[in-house]
Amino acid sequence: MRVYEEYRNKLRTPEQAVKAVKSGDWVDYTTSLGFPTLLDEALAKRRDELWDVKIRGNLSFGPIRVAECDPERTHFHYNSWHFSAYERKLCDRGLCNYIPMVFRNVVPFYRHFLEVNVAMMCVTPMDKHGYFNLSCATGIARGILDKADIVILEVNERLPKIYGGFDETIHISEVDYVVEGEHGQLVQLPVAKATPEDVKIAENILPYIESGASLQLGIGGMPSVVGKMLVESDLEDLGMHTELMSDAYVDLYESGKLNNSRHTSKGKGMTGIAFGTDRLYEFIDQNPAVTVAPLEYINGLATISEIEKMVSINSCISTDLFGQICSESSHMRHISGTGGQLDYVTGTAMAKGGKSFICMTSYFMDKDGVRKSRIIPKFEGDIITTPRSQAHFIVTEYGCVNLAGCSTWERAEKLISIAHPDFRDELVAAAEKQKIWRKSNKR
Repeated sequence: MRVYEEYRNKLRTPEQAVKAVKSGDWVDYTTSLGFPTLLDEALAKRRDELWDVKIRGNLSFGPIRVAECDPERTHFHYNSWHFSAYERKLCDRGLCNYIPMVFRNVVPFYRHFLEVNVAMMCVTPMDKHGYFNLSCATGIARGILDKADIVILEVNERLPKIYGGFDETIHISEVDYVVEGEHGQLVQLPVAKATPEDVKIAENILPYIESGASLQLGIGGMPSVVGKMLVESDLEDLGMHTELMSDAYVDLYESGKLNNSRHTSKGKGMTGIAFGTDRLYEFIDQNPAVTVAPLEYINGLATISEIEKMVSINSCISTDLFGQICSESSHMRHISGTGGQLDYVTGTAMAKGGKSFICMTSYFMDKDGVRKSRIIPKFEGDIITTPRSQAHFIVTEYGCVNLAGCSTWERAEKLISIAHPDFRDELVAAAEKQKIWRKSNKR
């Protein structure tokens, strides 16, 4: 009963708990479903008493009250490790800044370089042993809490409890304050509807995937299509090793295609973060087939490189003829973040039979309805996510090419071959001007 007595002694209202924050502090909200909605609202109400409070979070779906309440950013200054669509809009309004990283390095950054005065996050209700589960935010949460001077937990009765490899819990004895309150439905991120281009891209990838492969799937319509095609394929004994688990994996589990029998974890799928729909949250709740662990481990190169037939499938915004890949900005406008793309591009290259695929439609329509190519001659201010030296398979609806070991002229030829036909002639002309086109290249 001691843990319940300690819990009662540390129980506060949100308004009482956020009194721990002082002007000039660094405050952390962790990630995704760990976002502390009640504490954020209470902290925003203290706006006029606080100055220069810096807040870090990522993949927050909003609203973030501390950002919304202070358009001049005099009292609160919000920053994100990886933008959600909501955080991207905050950035467009000048209310959010990006923090460059790769996911495997986030917790080491905290451990070695960063200051955390107050950390606050949502957790599951405490169990009889005095432990709170860090749930869908486990990937980076424990490392942040360990660095904090003051730890405040917000109990969210709706969060799934996910079994962990390590660092998935925190004990009441390690906590300063606990708050309770009513929470609405967990954020729902339904799978985006697949386009005909998504389907064709997925068809171009499928022949490269073998039985026994372990999968890292990004989010969106195309990875979901890959999952559905795998369900209908004759492949078997697939595994899950991913920084982010989404609904796409549930179909694979329930079809029997995904059993992790050849994964190094011996029957357990590995993830660091999870978000999607209630179907996903119900599936992962106390499911022994799913293990959550810190992204320092999940995305670690040593971990990924040991997984035979590791396959990663991610998307990008554009690629230039040198093979540089931009996945996080459109010119100077920030869109998302590096996330784990570079972790998996690097790790799969080290794995026996590993393959990484970066996918995009060959074109997009701009705001004026004009078709624009996603394969361009060269970047002009866009942020490079994956350097040309690490680019492997690039996929559009027109094909899949492997750039590994290719010279500049070979890369140009291969990339132009999967560009939209409307742009191929001008891309050839650009390649010639950039001196990366050989006369014998195929047009």
